[in-house]
Amino acid sequence: MIHPIARQFDNAVPVLRTERVVLRAPRADDFDAYATYYAEDRSRFTGGPLDRASAWRAFAAQIGHWHLRGYGLWTVTDASEAPIGHVGFWNPEGWLEPEIGWALYPGHEGKGYAYEAAIAARTHAYNVLGWGPLTSVIAPGNERSIALALRMGATFERDWVSPTGKPALIYRHPGPGAAA
Repeated sequence: MIHPIARQFDNAVPVLRTERVVLRAPRADDFDAYATYYAEDRSRFTGGPLDRASAWRAFAAQIGHWHLRGYGLWTVTDASEAPIGHVGFWNPEGWLEPEIGWALYPGHEGKGYAYEAAIAARTHAYNVLGWGPLTSVIAPGNERSIALALRMGATFERDWVSPTGKPALIYRHPGPGAAA
């Protein structure tokens, strides 16, 4: 049974749909896929690897971000309705501004899902939230994320050091009128 508060959260988070993916509120039953992703070495670009307990805290923080900021990372699902990643907006304490970020879970890379979901999220930011040009904060060496940012029309803006002391690359997306 879904807890009434969880149901309220589900109803408060907008659902975005594209031809192949749905961006929806994160749910408790998404956690196994999330924890599997964060257990892998490739999650090193997005804060991992994490043991299961640390992944739970990170998952809860992503959900809490929606409550604290009014926006956050959606769970991305495919036609099977299984979680295949997360895409959306992240702006923790000490961040420069809201960024658009993405991560796909094992077995779902290279199919265009991240691009499709990130374009839907960026369009929502520009057309519904009224935001200007977004950034993506990308770990050095994360070539797949850099390639996606470039495919979306973003350009390298500058190097940055996050509040946790980690180096990052800032990519600036085209503004609302110029976005693809």
